[in-house]
Amino acid sequence: MEHVTRVPVMSPEEVRAWAEGLEGCPPEEILEWALERFSPRIALACSFGVEDVVLLDMATRILPHVQIFYLDTGLLFPETYEVRDRVVDRYRPNLRRVTPQLDLRQQAVEYGEALWTRDPNTCCRLRKVEPLRDVLAEQDAWVTGIRREQSPTRAGAKVVEVDRKFGLIKVNPLAGWDSRQVWNYVHTHEVPYNSLHDRGYPSIGCAPCTRPVRPGEDPRAGRWAGFDKTECGLHG
Repeated sequence: MEHVTRVPVMSPEEVRAWAEGLEGCPPEEILEWALERFSPRIALACSFGVEDVVLLDMATRILPHVQIFYLDTGLLFPETYEVRDRVVDRYRPNLRRVTPQLDLRQQAVEYGEALWTRDPNTCCRLRKVEPLRDVLAEQDAWVTGIRREQSPTRAGAKVVEVDRKFGLIKVNPLAGWDSRQVWNYVHTHEVPYNSLHDRGYPSIGCAPCTRPVRPGEDPRAGRWAGFDKTECGLHG
């Protein structure tokens, strides 16, 4: 994993103490702490998956103009753009669209057509990781929707941790929630969500690299099927 030399604004000891103190607290309480502690240099990453729209709903209730961004790779599902538009209509959020340095045509010229079919790691680096690094360079902390239940690679996530890859604080308010709790929140608060979730897609990324998940499969089994890859590089 590539790391940056930037020093986070909290020491590892302080992060560990907050992680232990906030463990088991409601996500709203964790979010409120984070927004009070790090504003205005904190942003919520939103992929418009179910966890992220839940966090967007929570965060905008606490701080209506909280910074929110999404990575528009140019390869998202039409349903993802559709729920983005519904979220904008509902919340009028402070939402930033982040795009890669190369558009798809430029990427094809430099790396060949359909790079994701041959080298998804490089494609993710170009279209997700590098744009994310640029956004996070402006922040002291970021909020993500990762949950321990999602995959073995996320099972050790803390509610507050040092993000050594990007050199800042990472806040995961939903780390301890299971899928049932997420969906209960969606239905209770009538949160707009991606219709692909109703069609067998628990985890939604770029259209060429995401398929429905079969009964009994890991929730992230539909990502990069056929490759030894379960993460795009944003979370390790």
